[in-house]
Amino acid sequence: RREKARASCSLPEPSWEERLANAVTPLWRLPYQEQLQVKYESQRKILQTLASCLEELGIDAQKPGGLCCPLQPVVPSPIINGYRNKSTFSVNRGPDGNPKTVGLYVGTGRERNIVCVKANHVENIPSKHKQVAQCYEEFICQSPLDSCILFHEGGHWRELVVRTTCCGHTMAIITFHPQQLGQEALATQKALLKEFFTCGPGAVCALTSLYFQESTMTRCSHEQSPYQLLHGAPHILEELLGLQFRISPDAFFQVNTAGAEVLYQAVRELCQATGDTVLLDICCGTGTIGLSLAHQVSKVIGVEVVEKAVEDAEWNAAFNGISNCEFHSGKAEAVLPQLLASWEDARPLVAVVNPSRAGLHYRVVRAIRNCRAIRRLLYISCKPEGEAMRNFLELCCPPDPRKKLAGEPFAPMMAIPFDMFPHTVHCELVLLFAR
Repeated sequence: RREKARASCSLPEPSWEERLANAVTPLWRLPYQEQLQVKYESQRKILQTLASCLEELGIDAQKPGGLCCPLQPVVPSPIINGYRNKSTFSVNRGPDGNPKTVGLYVGTGRERNIVCVKANHVENIPSKHKQVAQCYEEFICQSPLDSCILFHEGGHWRELVVRTTCCGHTMAIITFHPQQLGQEALATQKALLKEFFTCGPGAVCALTSLYFQESTMTRCSHEQSPYQLLHGAPHILEELLGLQFRISPDAFFQVNTAGAEVLYQAVRELCQATGDTVLLDICCGTGTIGLSLAHQVSKVIGVEVVEKAVEDAEWNAAFNGISNCEFHSGKAEAVLPQLLASWEDARPLVAVVNPSRAGLHYRVVRAIRNCRAIRRLLYISCKPEGEAMRNFLELCCPPDPRKKLAGEPFAPMMAIPFDMFPHTVHCELVLLFAR
């Protein structure tokens, strides 16, 4: 139907660059204030949905406008273009048929119409990331080894991850499928890659760190297949709210550093922490939230599943001279119930949760509900309409002995959206719960 409409209006077909921009940054044509309005409306609908779901549970949650709590205007990002500090580039066939094109996907695997398009015109990716991607493409195009498009069909060169910081540091992580290559052949490829980015055309990228990961899986953690440092420093450093943070290859860090500063300042205010408050930082990553609030609380307890991120968090605390933090490595659903079951500390306890899109495990929600000391909870979600919605309902539903939810329910008090992802439809929602 779209093609017929286009033909009848004799509109030119969009270029591959436009198609990619439309897929990755669908709001890129809108003036920024209009983008914020679009996002406000989407967050409003989410809060209306939450209010309706709570009503079904017998909770009178309807506030003005059918919302479950007051919704603040979307807080704009300080930087609108090139704000990403991390980009992942794929390797696949480009519009010209080149199987070693480094870029982003247009199309889907299900439709079997994937085309890899260079990201030169994508608004939210900084020029440094595009430069490293271009150099990587140049390297693999001169390599006799094929790109790895489908694992079972062979080939080796896979995705590239680029991470940058406000300090001017750049980390590149290259994923490689070893197939049947022996150790000697692998060593040769690593040496060639290092030479290209240190002495050859890739030296223009001025990489702080160059990593190589042999992987036979779609996604692979450091524990499953170690990141191998080929050149430079093992970590890059980022500055945020006057603190310095060490970042490992797979550690989580908010993708928009300037936006994260605004977000964490708001979290600091919403916590209403006093000098005797204990802050529970769940899914803490490299410790950014907890460490940025450490000076105004008596203690920070962080929980994080990625072991390397916990190592970074501990280093970050020591490097910044912060001594009132402790970090626990492991799945939150294993660590938190044990931590809170024996909680006898009389100090006020405030929880901040910042989970992935998969949301919090049910056992984590149950441990929070059943810990009387937690009266205030901040839930930070990049996808509140997804699994986070289930968490919201579990936090607010009436006590249910069958689900072992014995604790007093929380109630949503305020919602503040933060535009961490300009040009996209996504938003970071901070939802304050209290009881």
